[in-house]
Amino acid sequence: MFQPELDSRGPLAMGERLSSWTPSCNGSVRAELSGHRTTSDSGALLLREALDNSGVIQALEESLVDRRDPLRIRHSLASQLRTVVLQRAMGWIDLDDTDTLRHDPLWQLACSDARGMTPLAQDRPSQATLSRLLACLGSHDNIDTVHEGLLRLAIWRLASLNHGEQPDNLTLDIDGLPIEVHGRQGGSAFHGLYGTRIYSPLVASLAETGDMVGGLLREGNAGPAENADTWIPHLVRRLNEGTGATVTVRIDAGFTGNDTLLAMEERDIGYLGRLRSNNTLQTLAAPYLKRPPGRPPDQPREWCHDLEYRADSWPEPRRVVLVVQERPDDLLLHAFFLVTNLSRYHWPPEKVLSLYRKRGSAEAHMGEVKSALDVHLSSTDRGASTEQNVMDRNEASLLLSLYAYQVLHGLRCVLERQTRQGWSLIRMREQVLKVAATLILHARRITVHLGAAADKWWPTLLKGLPKLTALR
Repeated sequence: MFQPELDSRGPLAMGERLSSWTPSCNGSVRAELSGHRTTSDSGALLLREALDNSGVIQALEESLVDRRDPLRIRHSLASQLRTVVLQRAMGWIDLDDTDTLRHDPLWQLACSDARGMTPLAQDRPSQATLSRLLACLGSHDNIDTVHEGLLRLAIWRLASLNHGEQPDNLTLDIDGLPIEVHGRQGGSAFHGLYGTRIYSPLVASLAETGDMVGGLLREGNAGPAENADTWIPHLVRRLNEGTGATVTVRIDAGFTGNDTLLAMEERDIGYLGRLRSNNTLQTLAAPYLKRPPGRPPDQPREWCHDLEYRADSWPEPRRVVLVVQERPDDLLLHAFFLVTNLSRYHWPPEKVLSLYRKRGSAEAHMGEVKSALDVHLSSTDRGASTEQNVMDRNEASLLLSLYAYQVLHGLRCVLERQTRQGWSLIRMREQVLKVAATLILHARRITVHLGAAADKWWPTLLKGLPKLTALR
């Protein structure tokens, strides 16, 4: 327990500033709030370096429509974008956290457009300013640019980390990412499965690399595949253009309706996904649910069968793969179906199943988005805002959280390659980025004295960081 140090005036009065204290565990220690230029977030400089190397902020600023009066602009779109993305990457999730960090010298340096000593004399954008940024990004003029920026950030990273070599094949995972909301944000709805009000956005990631390439905000009562038939083909086309790779889409049972599958088939997009069980599928599987002769082995067994199936909503039969599983401790065989349009010659049933099972890695990356970035959307009706205005602002906020994930993930990949060990985003933030530092100003130069915690990982990370170069 900490005990505040008292002076001749007695106990500290309400609202009075605490200048020092002595911890009860050791009376020889005196802690003072001296006002020196110190910070616990020196990793924001590393994140700024990665963000600058990607070129995404510069590209956004050149493409976004800014309707503000040029004579009254105090904070550029670029500085505001850096503020939101870097703060969220470092764990400062709320927009009003920028007020908490208002006088932190390192944050002034990390987010500013200016050079030299100028950033230390500049004010940081307020919560109200950043709220207006979300309104600007969510406008009809700009939202497509923000979507494109996230996609380009992933494409840039892929190319730079492989020394410009384009991947031959990519697997695009599509999944829902329900986000709980508090209050009555426009477009949110109560969902019985989760027992709370939610938005129901879609998120797209690359299975092989863990990159987030797309996010689409939808109403809380949206169906699982709503808007997927137009959104997925667009993402695949842009990935084809940006990387030259053959993209295969992997989906779960909620996306296997005819509209989504037909949209991909019309554009020659390969896909595979799981089908929900029904009576027709159970009848189709029945002839294959028989144990082979002999005593069951101690280890589980599995069989795959290539079949055709036509759901009521499908205009014609499609290829399905029946997977039959035998477990030593279960008397009954288990079965499930996968639907795919992948070539039987190049994709035998066992290979289709193997690809589908790798979906778990994508779910793990989406889990990191929720755990490390604590995504929440809080824009509400204000003034003359319509429900669509609220949805647009919240979609922009969702995309900026995915930008933050991408910047963290890029550094994580460098660290993993250099150290040859796995890193979670939270572990990297706490052990590598949350490093204390003191800023010393002398002769118009700023020296950042890093804490001892930086000695272990920063040299390794800086050695690999230049590889995060932007495409030209």
